[in-house]
Amino acid sequence: MATTSRLLTLLSLLQARRDWPGAVLASRLEVSDRTVRRDIDRLREMGYRIDSSMGPDGGYRLEAGADMPPLLFDDDQSIAVAIALRTAPALGAGIGEAAVRALATMRQVLPSRLRHRLDAVEVTTVRRAGEAPAPIVPLDVLLSLAQAVRDRVTVRFDYLPRGEGEPQARRAEPHHLVASQGRWYLLGWDLDREDWRLYSADRVRPRVPPGAPFVPRVVPGGDVDAFVSARFKGSDVNEWACRGTVLLHAPARDVLPFAGDGTVTAVDDERCTLEVGSWSWGALAASFGRFEVTMEVVEPAELLEAFKVQAGRFAAAGSSAAESRRGS
Repeated sequence: MATTSRLLTLLSLLQARRDWPGAVLASRLEVSDRTVRRDIDRLREMGYRIDSSMGPDGGYRLEAGADMPPLLFDDDQSIAVAIALRTAPALGAGIGEAAVRALATMRQVLPSRLRHRLDAVEVTTVRRAGEAPAPIVPLDVLLSLAQAVRDRVTVRFDYLPRGEGEPQARRAEPHHLVASQGRWYLLGWDLDREDWRLYSADRVRPRVPPGAPFVPRVVPGGDVDAFVSARFKGSDVNEWACRGTVLLHAPARDVLPFAGDGTVTAVDDERCTLEVGSWSWGALAASFGRFEVTMEVVEPAELLEAFKVQAGRFAAAGSSAAESRRGS
């Protein structure tokens, strides 16, 4: 193995895990321990901080430095990072401009074969009908909340109103940052209300300094994903006066693109259920008609009654149109 190729392989190994025994590195590179030591010295001269420990179990560790030295990615890693940068603005955090600049820098140094692969991936972010653009979360707010979650310290913050009004002072034990459909949320235990809350991160303005450390509580059910998903269905994010479920005689894959904020559950290859909400039972029943397939009401009884009323209206409209044509 040529020296340059071996150095790149050595650096890749050091970046892959925290600690490497010298003997294991020598075996992986098929060189002597002395050659490994020489190559480590070369990487140090290039700006990489690599600590070493002596003794029979001695080895090497790549440490973070004051400046970021060149990173080493294989082809798939390079493409993955570039695609992630391309889609980063859709996450709603204030990183759009930085992501664009980072992607331009990365693309400039990519080998031509990788640039061609990357240029073939055109990503278009499309909002659902009626969906408002994701609010921008200031990057410093996102980082401040993430640090509080990591350090397990309470946060004090002003919570901005959705419309007119004064910000509310809040105190919470932050547990998780959650991203959903381009929007960021903070899941935390509200100390004043003594209950779990899901805060829109774009409305959070942290105060300094942070509060006291806390011992994390267990999220009800123990599953953050399931707990937050349930909150979305009943929170002010998707709060509807009327919610109902129907069985659609259509595959889940055909219903999903048009389900909006509804929940689609496959029953078999040809049928699925759809739970969705609306401001009235009549509007909810009418919304299911857009799928133009056979359907059955699962629940509740109010939705079944609304279907009967809508069916009568549609039948009356059809009869009226037929009468008009005969009369003309």
